[in-house]
Amino acid sequence: MGTLGAILRHPEDIYPLMKLKVAARYAEKQIPSQPHWAFCYIMIHKVSRSFSLVIQQLPVELRDAVCIFYLVLRALDTVEDDTSVATEVKVPILMSFHRHVYDREWHFSCGTKDYKVLMDQFHHVSTAFLELGKHYKEAIEDITMRMGAGMAKFIYKEVETIDDYDEYCHYVAGLVGLGLSKLFFISGREDSVSDSLCNSMGLFLQKTNIIRDYLEDINEVPKCRMFWPRQIWNKYVNKLEDLKYEENSVKAVQCLNEMVTNALAHVEDCLTYMSTLRDPAIFRFCAIPQVMAIGTLAKCYNNIEVFKGVVKMRRGLTAKVIDQTRAMADVYGAFFDFSCILKSKACRFLIYQKSLFCPVIMCLFLKLWLILIVEYKDPNAAKTLNRLEVILRTCKDSGTLNKRKSYVIQSGPNYNSALVVVLVVMVAILLAYLSGSRP
Repeated sequence: MGTLGAILRHPEDIYPLMKLKVAARYAEKQIPSQPHWAFCYIMIHKVSRSFSLVIQQLPVELRDAVCIFYLVLRALDTVEDDTSVATEVKVPILMSFHRHVYDREWHFSCGTKDYKVLMDQFHHVSTAFLELGKHYKEAIEDITMRMGAGMAKFIYKEVETIDDYDEYCHYVAGLVGLGLSKLFFISGREDSVSDSLCNSMGLFLQKTNIIRDYLEDINEVPKCRMFWPRQIWNKYVNKLEDLKYEENSVKAVQCLNEMVTNALAHVEDCLTYMSTLRDPAIFRFCAIPQVMAIGTLAKCYNNIEVFKGVVKMRRGLTAKVIDQTRAMADVYGAFFDFSCILKSKACRFLIYQKSLFCPVIMCLFLKLWLILIVEYKDPNAAKTLNRLEVILRTCKDSGTLNKRKSYVIQSGPNYNSALVVVLVVMVAILLAYLSGSRP
């Protein structure tokens, strides 16, 4: 019913949703016949549907290398994420994982659902890896080794400072950006790009995921996973898990907004990186996740629902992003539109609609008109707005905004400040009148 309701509210999503469905079916038909390659591409679809769609557009040789690169790192990440695996078992596996990819017999049972299948049948991934070109294998091995060592380091180390946060995100995602850029270069389809730009591409995606997945990570059993840096959350609560409790809602949203603001620092580098790409397929492969990330941050910012459940872009908007992101003009347009949404949230007070217990005559009026305004000054709003202004200026300076396709979405009623004042005055007059009319 939720999906149907979203379609009724956004009928413009129907066409891109249909195209996405057709693309997904086409991708399923492109699965290779060899058992090990069939396993790899089926598994890609199961652990990341959006990734499986964009990867299909890459040239075959590069597509195979990227597919295996993704599955190897996904398997490595599954070992790191499984909190039921003892540290003395986990750390040696992380440190030696880059050697296991050469062993057709190696596997390790951990993870759940599709991730457990990936780990139990990892020999298919190793077999496919060994069929890649020499330079592709060397690049994948190098990144896997560096990532495994970084993950092992943070098994023993908490994410205390923002520098720790950046370092952790570098190991688990920034290195992915470096590795992909290396694969693009090896294929001969792209030039070499600076490590700092590649790193920012990964950090922006990873920080978005860490923000969005707060509740899932904090509720992980048998042991929670904590990636938000203490340097940020300790300003608002004594323990990171306290953010999910209703009595800390105001502080939780303030902390959330600071996390979003921190992630926005990587946007300029991401835009610069994407503007250097020449191959249309590689461009779409890189750009679609970045547009999804800025859209997700726009959804999460100032949103208490992050601490109550899953917050993500509606499926129809996701389909629209996949369909419409084809050139740099589309990227600038998307970042401009989603940044405008973020800016509108940062500029206004939080507004809540409340149900009040009151006499029937008042309730009928108040249900229609009463808006309770909580004067709430976000301590990071100025920094957020500064970063958004830089992004907006970069998009404007591209000279492509007149070509953009609108991604603007309204996540809720957009109250004009003058209207709010008028409504409050009307309520005050009504209450005064009712008070004066009492015998």
